Amino acid sequence: MSAATATTPVNAEQTGRRVEEVLERLTASGDPAAAAAAEELVRSLMDFYGAGLARILHLLTAAPDGPAARLLGDELVASLLVLHDLHPEDRDARIARALDSVREHALEVVDFDESSGTLSLRAREAGGCGCGSGGDARQAAEAALACFAPEVRAVDVQTAPAGPTLLQIGTAPTGAR
Repeated sequence: MSAATATTPVNAEQTGRRVEEVLERLTASGDPAAAAAAEELVRSLMDFYGAGLARILHLLTAAPDGPAARLLGDELVASLLVLHDLHPEDRDARIARALDSVREHALEVVDFDESSGTLSLRAREAGGCGCGSGGDARQAAEAALACFAPEVRAVDVQTAPAGPTLLQIGTAPTGAR
């Protein structure tokens, strides 16, 4: 692989979707088209693994000051490590890492239901109008979690309750007493 391949972005989530689509075609067909689909599956996996391995080499040689942290923070490499059960961080640490990558949404973990794979999050108030952007936050969290914590199969974002309304108390105008 060339050095250019090491910097070419490959999206783990998109690759996973493509593999699922190919698998669906394989299971639904009993004809020679299945052979063509199998070839496509192998090609997709080879591209995914090749890009991940190239990225590992690139990150190791480009970061003498802390290659492990950079490797664990890279979405493609992290997804490969998780896929092979090689990621050194536990689920909670990986969830925290994923949410840190979308910190502009100010999300905090409320609960994780292991039976359903549902992660409940709360959107902390960011000091704006309080209207929140739950859909955007959920989508951002889902995309980050797909790489770092694929055991999270659903994300539920709750909006933090608004704080008490502030009342301004001033002196009464002259003559109003």
